[in-house]
Amino acid sequence: MKHSHKRDAICEVLREKKDHPTADMIYERVRERYPEISLATVYRNLAQLCAEGELIKIGAGGKERYDIDTSLHTHFFCEACGDVYDVFSPLHLSGLANAESEIGCKINFAHITFRGRCKNCSAKEA
Repeated sequence: MKHSHKRDAICEVLREKKDHPTADMIYERVRERYPEISLATVYRNLAQLCAEGELIKIGAGGKERYDIDTSLHTHFFCEACGDVYDVFSPLHLSGLANAESEIGCKINFAHITFRGRCKNCSAKEA
Protein backbone atom coordinates (compact mmCIF):
# COMPACT_ATOMS: atom_id res chain seq x y z
CA MET A 1 0.00 0.00 0.00
CA LYS A 2 1.36 3.41 -0.88
CA HIS A 3 2.30 5.90 1.80
CA SER A 4 -0.33 8.54 2.59
CA HIS A 5 -0.94 11.32 5.10
CA LYS A 6 -4.24 9.73 6.07
CA ARG A 7 -2.55 6.43 6.84
CA ASP A 8 0.02 8.33 8.92
CA ALA A 9 -2.83 10.10 10.74
CA ILE A 10 -4.47 6.76 11.55
CA CYS A 11 -1.19 5.46 13.02
CA GLU A 12 -0.69 8.71 14.93
CA VAL A 13 -4.16 8.41 16.48
CA LEU A 14 -3.30 4.88 17.62
CA ARG A 15 0.01 6.05 19.13
CA GLU A 16 -1.52 9.05 20.94
CA LYS A 17 -4.03 7.15 23.06
CA LYS A 18 -3.57 3.60 24.23
CA ASP A 19 -7.32 2.94 24.52
CA HIS A 20 -7.47 0.31 21.77
CA PRO A 21 -10.02 2.27 19.68
CA THR A 22 -12.60 0.87 17.29
CA ALA A 23 -12.56 1.85 13.61
CA ASP A 24 -15.37 4.33 14.34
CA MET A 25 -13.36 5.95 17.12
CA ILE A 26 -10.30 6.20 14.87
CA TYR A 27 -12.45 7.66 12.09
CA GLU A 28 -13.82 10.39 14.39
CA ARG A 29 -10.33 11.32 15.61
CA VAL A 30 -8.74 11.37 12.15
CA ARG A 31 -11.69 13.35 10.76
CA GLU A 32 -10.71 16.24 13.05
CA ARG A 33 -7.55 16.64 10.92
CA TYR A 34 -8.89 15.34 7.61
CA PRO A 35 -12.63 16.15 7.42
CA GLU A 36 -12.87 14.60 3.95
CA ILE A 37 -11.70 11.13 5.05
CA SER A 38 -14.28 8.36 4.67
CA LEU A 39 -14.97 5.51 7.05
CA ALA A 40 -14.20 3.14 4.17
CA THR A 41 -10.70 4.65 3.89
CA VAL A 42 -10.13 4.07 7.61
CA TYR A 43 -11.31 0.45 7.35
CA ARG A 44 -9.19 -0.16 4.24
CA ASN A 45 -6.07 1.25 5.91
CA LEU A 46 -6.69 -0.68 9.14
CA ALA A 47 -7.06 -3.93 7.20
CA GLN A 48 -3.85 -3.27 5.30
CA LEU A 49 -1.92 -2.30 8.44
CA CYS A 50 -3.10 -5.51 10.13
CA ALA A 51 -2.12 -7.58 7.08
CA GLU A 52 1.34 -5.99 7.15
CA GLY A 53 1.74 -6.75 10.86
CA GLU A 54 1.74 -3.08 11.86
CA LEU A 55 -1.41 -3.43 14.01
CA ILE A 56 -3.10 -6.07 16.14
CA LYS A 57 -6.86 -6.48 15.75
CA ILE A 58 -8.59 -7.44 19.00
CA GLY A 59 -12.10 -8.85 19.06
CA ALA A 60 -13.74 -7.23 22.07
CA GLY A 61 -17.44 -7.19 22.79
CA GLY A 62 -18.59 -7.50 19.19
CA LYS A 63 -16.48 -4.56 18.00
CA GLU A 64 -12.98 -4.97 16.69
CA ARG A 65 -10.42 -2.85 18.52
CA TYR A 66 -6.93 -1.96 17.28
CA ASP A 67 -3.54 -1.90 18.99
CA ILE A 68 -0.42 -0.40 17.43
CA ASP A 69 1.78 -2.16 20.00
CA THR A 70 2.69 -5.40 18.25
CA SER A 71 5.10 -6.56 20.97
CA LEU A 72 4.33 -9.86 22.67
CA HIS A 73 1.51 -9.17 25.15
CA THR A 74 -2.06 -10.12 25.95
CA HIS A 75 -5.18 -8.06 26.63
CA PHE A 76 -7.85 -7.71 29.30
CA PHE A 77 -11.38 -6.76 28.23
CA CYS A 78 -13.73 -5.30 30.85
CA GLU A 79 -17.18 -6.78 30.27
CA ALA A 80 -18.81 -3.91 32.18
CA CYS A 81 -17.36 -0.74 30.63
CA GLY A 82 -15.72 -2.15 27.48
CA ASP A 83 -12.22 -0.85 28.21
CA VAL A 84 -9.28 -2.87 26.91
CA TYR A 85 -5.99 -3.00 28.82
CA ASP A 86 -2.57 -4.27 27.79
CA VAL A 87 -1.17 -7.09 29.94
CA PHE A 88 2.60 -7.47 29.74
CA SER A 89 3.04 -10.11 32.46
CA PRO A 90 4.76 -13.13 30.91
CA LEU A 91 2.68 -16.24 30.37
CA HIS A 92 4.03 -19.76 30.09
CA LEU A 93 3.56 -20.66 26.43
CA SER A 94 5.02 -24.18 26.46
CA GLY A 95 1.60 -25.41 25.39
CA LEU A 96 2.27 -24.04 21.90
CA ALA A 97 4.66 -26.90 21.15
CA ASN A 98 1.97 -29.37 22.24
CA ALA A 99 -0.61 -27.60 20.07
CA GLU A 100 1.77 -27.68 17.09
CA SER A 101 2.30 -31.42 17.55
CA GLU A 102 -1.43 -32.03 17.88
CA ILE A 103 -2.38 -30.25 14.67
CA GLY A 104 0.86 -30.78 12.75
CA CYS A 105 1.23 -27.08 11.99
CA LYS A 106 3.65 -24.29 12.86
CA ILE A 107 2.10 -21.59 15.05
CA ASN A 108 3.45 -18.12 14.26
CA PHE A 109 1.07 -16.02 16.33
CA ALA A 110 -1.22 -16.49 19.32
CA HIS A 111 -3.50 -13.95 20.96
CA ILE A 112 -5.00 -14.24 24.41
CA THR A 113 -7.73 -11.98 25.76
CA PHE A 114 -8.76 -12.11 29.40
CA ARG A 115 -12.32 -11.04 30.23
CA GLY A 116 -13.76 -9.82 33.49
CA ARG A 117 -14.31 -6.57 35.40
CA CYS A 118 -11.67 -3.84 35.62
CA LYS A 119 -10.75 -2.35 38.98
CA ASN A 120 -12.93 0.74 38.41
CA CYS A 121 -16.03 -1.32 37.62
CA SER A 122 -15.29 -3.73 40.46
CA ALA A 123 -15.04 -0.80 42.89
CA LYS A 124 -18.43 0.55 41.72
CA GLU A 125 -20.02 -2.84 42.43
CA ALA A 126 -18.57 -3.10 45.94
